[in-house]
Amino acid sequence: MSKTCIRVLADPVQFKECKESLNRLDEQLELATRVFNLSGNAARLKILFLLNKEGKMCPCDLSDILDISVGGISQHLRKLKDGKLVKDKKVGQTVFYSLIDENIPVIMPVLKSLFENDRKESVS
Repeated sequence: MSKTCIRVLADPVQFKECKESLNRLDEQLELATRVFNLSGNAARLKILFLLNKEGKMCPCDLSDILDISVGGISQHLRKLKDGKLVKDKKVGQTVFYSLIDENIPVIMPVLKSLFENDRKESVS
């Protein structure tokens, strides 16, 4: 059974404008895709939430909070760092991770919503 389009009229102007819009947004669409792919994992979304809430954290703290091995946390942080969502800074022997602010706007509404819900729940 083949599916065919039964459209009577095609709007070539609409097609052209849509293609141009996508071309103009290509870089932002790539960033959004990367952010959503990386944050689509529950552990990584929790890490992003915590880094947004706390500003910076080390893998050991994240491990204790999330009940994930330090090795597991490190793998998630590596993916987030490779995806340019987090950065690291070594202070003495400890490595702290924080968000790369300019790459987070796509997911900020989700993080903000989680933060607001967390605040509401802690007040109740």
